[in-house]
Amino acid sequence: MFYEIRRYRARPGRRDDWVRYMEDVVLPFQQAKGMTVIASFIDEEDEDGHVWIRRFDDEDDRVGRSAAVYEDPEWRERIGPTVGELLLTDRTVVTRVRPTPASAMQ
Repeated sequence: MFYEIRRYRARPGRRDDWVRYMEDVVLPFQQAKGMTVIASFIDEEDEDGHVWIRRFDDEDDRVGRSAAVYEDPEWRERIGPTVGELLLTDRTVVTRVRPTPASAMQ
């Protein structure tokens, strides 16, 4: 099992718009496609920062769930373009992490 910690940067002044879209559209869509979303946060030190975490069983699981989301016509034609309007996508940082034995996220 591993997690993706995804750090996003909203376009200046658009974080509230992004969080609403994320919670109303992106998260429900991804979860309906089988994505396991663990958490979503706003960054208290960056007024445009947003962080969220997804969990995968293994690499095959990640590939399959990602394909279900990002290859879907609704994502490509409607959701993805709106994401691009709200985020500075070139500033996205994705970190893959595995929990240590003492982690509560086992």
